[in-house]
Amino acid sequence: MPPLITPPEIAARKLRHVEACLLPASQYAGVTTGLETVPWPYRALPERNLSEVDLTTTFLGYRLSAPVLIGAMTGGAERAGRINANLARAAQKLGLGLMLGSQRVMLERPETAATFQVRETAPDILLIGNLGGAQFLLGYGPEEAIRAVQTVGADALAIHVNPLQEALQGGGNTNWAGLTARLAELLPALPFPVILKEVGHGLDVWTVAAVSGLGFAALDVAGAGGTSWARVEQLVEHGVVRTPDLCEVGVPTAQALREARRAAPDMPLIASGGIRTGLDAARALRLGAGVVAVARPLLAPALDSAEAAEDWLANFIQELRVALFVGGYADVSAVRHSGVPSRASCTEPG
Repeated sequence: MPPLITPPEIAARKLRHVEACLLPASQYAGVTTGLETVPWPYRALPERNLSEVDLTTTFLGYRLSAPVLIGAMTGGAERAGRINANLARAAQKLGLGLMLGSQRVMLERPETAATFQVRETAPDILLIGNLGGAQFLLGYGPEEAIRAVQTVGADALAIHVNPLQEALQGGGNTNWAGLTARLAELLPALPFPVILKEVGHGLDVWTVAAVSGLGFAALDVAGAGGTSWARVEQLVEHGVVRTPDLCEVGVPTAQALREARRAAPDMPLIASGGIRTGLDAARALRLGAGVVAVARPLLAPALDSAEAAEDWLANFIQELRVALFVGGYADVSAVRHSGVPSRASCTEPG
């Protein structure tokens, strides 16, 4: 078994992850999200004003001005803290949610907690903490989960699962037997909503079926087609992608949404993984997502400033509004309940 990564090495790896994610080679080369194949209606007479399209929604009991979360990225180093602070300011200004990067480094190196502390900057947002699922087979329990949430003043916790990434990471966690049962024990002990999320290789239908009755508040399908964390790990470890075919493995985002909706019809879903435009977001909502999460496109803006991140998000949200407008939809709920008709259908938008 390779040696486990020590806490100082975790912080250094976080910075290398940021640098690798900015490289084009971090993205899937051949797999797309599949969202481009989802038909989107066009109404030449939408019979409503663009400004009247209502993007507000509720997720996990919190009101959002648009069905958008800033996805999990980073933490644990000064540069990462600057990214989180800028993202939090943008989320506060626009009324969006924010998911933090993995907080393992914060639990094991308490001096890094400041890089995750954004509540003072963003007192009103839906804030979601984040821990790796594999850690709950390595000694973590309710105490660590509660500490991760309470230390940063989060409203919920995401538990991420990433077996392919871990398998290609030097010193990664490759013992995953028994995790479903461990999560079943953990969830009843946690006094806040918990989300199960992948990191960009997709939640498959078997996993969704296996966890649908465990008590998760939502699932983040985090499908393939955007950033491949298998690629990121090889870029960090070797400077090149050594197993490009293996790094293309995953469930494309559109497929993951369809299968999750079939396997768990009533489960709230987050669509992430390659969401790049407002039309991507609209199509994901049409496949049954409650909200979408965007990460990689915000990385460079967040390294620049809160204003740059805000500008990117404002443009993204306006694209989503225009998509609903020309599709003939009055609000987000109408999109979610419209389904995806066959090409021959003349179903009216809501």
